[in-house]
Parts: sequence; C-alpha cells; structure tokens
Amino acid sequence: MSLQDGGIPEPHDEAAGPAPAGGPAPARRGRPRSEAAEQAIFDAAIELLEGGTPLAELSIEKLARTAGVGKATIYRRWPGKEELFVDLLRSVELPDPVLPGTSVRDDFVTLLESIRQRGLAKRTSALLHNVFSQMQLYPKLWDAYHHTVIEPRRRLGLDAVRRGMERGEIRDDLDVELVGDLFTGPLLIRTVIRPGATLEPGLAERIVDTVLEGLRPRT
Repeated sequence: MSLQDGGIPEPHDEAAGPAPAGGPAPARRGRPRSEAAEQAIFDAAIELLEGGTPLAELSIEKLARTAGVGKATIYRRWPGKEELFVDLLRSVELPDPVLPGTSVRDDFVTLLESIRQRGLAKRTSALLHNVFSQMQLYPKLWDAYHHTVIEPRRRLGLDAVRRGMERGEIRDDLDVELVGDLFTGPLLIRTVIRPGATLEPGLAERIVDTVLEGLRPRT
C-alpha cells in the first residue's frame, strides 16, 4: 500500500478495486480520490465542531488525524485554517441563487427568499449556529468569509438594482448601494440582529413590494 503525506493514507476509493499486478489501474467508478479526501476533511471538521471543539483548538494537525489524511493533503487544498473553514461553510450552506433577470421585483424576491431560507437553516443547524457564533471573534476568518461569501451575494443585489434603474423600474437618481440595503436590510435584521424574529413564507414578497412603492419613478 502506498502511503502519502507522512505515512497517513488518503481515503481509498473502494469502488475502483485493486490494480492488477504489472498492469494499469482500472478506471475509477467511484468518487475521485481528491474529492473523497476533501469530503473526509470536511466531515472531520464537522465531527469535531459538533463534538464541542472550539475553532481556536481546531488545528490542521487535529483535522488531519481525524480525517485520516496527512497535513500535506490539507495544505495542498487550503493555505490555512481560515480558508478551509470558509469552504466548509459554503459546502453546508444553500448555493447562491440564480436571479431570473426578468424584473427587479423577480430578482429581489428570489434573492430575499434565499436569505430567508439561509436564516431558517442557521436556526436549525447546530453546526452553522456554533461556527457563526465563534467566527466573528476571529477577524481573519470573518474577513475571508466576508470576501468570498458575503460580497458576491451583495453584488448580486447591486446588479439587480442597476438593471432595475436601466429599465425604469427604479428611480435612477438614487444611490445604488442604499437601494440594495433597503431591500436586504429587513431580512438581515431578522436573521442577524433579531435571530428570534419570524421568517414566515411570503416575507420576501412583502418586503420587496413595500420597498418598491417608494422607489418607483415619479410621474
């Protein structure tokens, strides 16, 4: 058996079967080795976090030992713990929404509904609640999450505002970022500042329709 990264084997793809002596290895029928190793690392992080290990004590060495891989396997994928955790959070969160682009109302209903669903997920997921409650204590980790997760979602909203202005659905004399905040602010308040506030179905539509009343071009 070939050992990698300091003698600790990466997860083996059992579906591929053993390679015949003196011949090429058979085509893999299961998940590629690199993907299996990455999932093993994520699973190890989740296991440790759900077991009560604080972020500060979740070292690369501990992750590697729990995942059954070498530290080099982790460092080939991520330069450090912060980047690994950002990818971990992305893997357990809902994917970013695809905005329809048909109208500013359709775009923001889709965007706000995704924020509502994320808020519900964070309330029901012990992992997400645990990590988010600790993450803001680590500026480097929070900055990495903000740059790779929050900012791309914010750009989705700002692009929707610009399209709405170009189509005459929103007054074009307003500040784009302010308009974006007017749409997303109410849901962010309910999911971040007031975590016990209701997130009932239809909330996204009510917020969008209320905000649009004040943003439509003046006649």
